[in-house]
Amino acid sequence: MGRGRQKAKQTKVARELKYYSPDTNYRALEQELTSPPGRTDVVTERRKPPVDSNNESEAELRSRWADEL
Repeated sequence: MGRGRQKAKQTKVARELKYYSPDTNYRALEQELTSPPGRTDVVTERRKPPVDSNNESEAELRSRWADEL
């Protein structure tokens, strides 16, 4: 396929994607937004490595923390 045809096809696809607007399912969106607050599908907190007052290097602390996971 020549460069002209290839570019025309890419332009056509890009235009279709730009102006494509699927039908929105508002009922499913409402159910998702009003789901029970007890759901924990997404982890929002990350554990922090423990703080040690000894003279351990940062690399040693990280390796010890990684071993605890």
